[in-house]
Amino acid sequence: MKKRIGGKTLNIFDRTITQLERSLDYSASKNKVIAHNIANVDTPNYKAKDIAFKSVLEGKLLAKKTHTKHLPFKNEMNHFHLTTKTGTMYNHNKNNVDIDKEMSELAKNQILYQSLIDRLNGKFSDLQTVIRGGN
Repeated sequence: MKKRIGGKTLNIFDRTITQLERSLDYSASKNKVIAHNIANVDTPNYKAKDIAFKSVLEGKLLAKKTHTKHLPFKNEMNHFHLTTKTGTMYNHNKNNVDIDKEMSELAKNQILYQSLIDRLNGKFSDLQTVIRGGN
């Protein structure tokens, strides 16, 4: 959130809050993919999906517009790379969803999400302390 005060632009939220927001978007997207895999555990020929965050982050950090005539990068943090897992088959119906792995990933993702929420609450608590004048 940016606010103009006396001709200057003041960024109320620091980069940490923006990164936490993007990480929460990733975790929510990952949760949807895991839920979809679990819902299709018995669907014939269904191939499990996964969502990648690291490659998107690396692409964002490495891709820089160096000239005004260059095309803008479409690689936004809200769009994560969805992959389909191939080359494996766990069920007789050619389905490759490993329910134990998906439940483990779901638990890890829930822990990640909760820790991000806790950190975001801490940042807002810090802002509240500053607004109140340190009290």
